Amino acid sequence: MKNIPWKKIGLFAGGVLFGTAGVRVLSSKDAKKCYTHATAAVLRAKSDVMATATKVRENCDDILADAKEINEQRALAEEAAVIADECEEIADTSEE
Repeated sequence: MKNIPWKKIGLFAGGVLFGTAGVRVLSSKDAKKCYTHATAAVLRAKSDVMATATKVRENCDDILADAKEINEQRALAEEAAVIADECEEIADTSEE
C-alpha cells in the first residue's frame, strides 16, 4: 500500500468527477439556451458583415467603371491630339 501513488489516483478521480460534472453542465437546458443566443448573435453579425461587404463591392465596381471611363476619355483626347498634330504637319507641308 505504500507504493500506490494516491496523489495521482486522487487527481485522476477528481478529473473524472469534474469532467462528468462539466459534461452535464455543458449539456444542460440553460447551456443550450446560451448556445442558441450566442449562435443567433453570430448570425446577426454575419448578416451585417455581408451587407457591408456587398456595399463595399458595389462601391468598388462603381469606382472601377468610373476609372475605365476616365481612361477611355484620356485615350480619345490623346488620339484627337495626335490627329490634330498630323493635320498641322500636313497643312504645313502643303503650304510650302
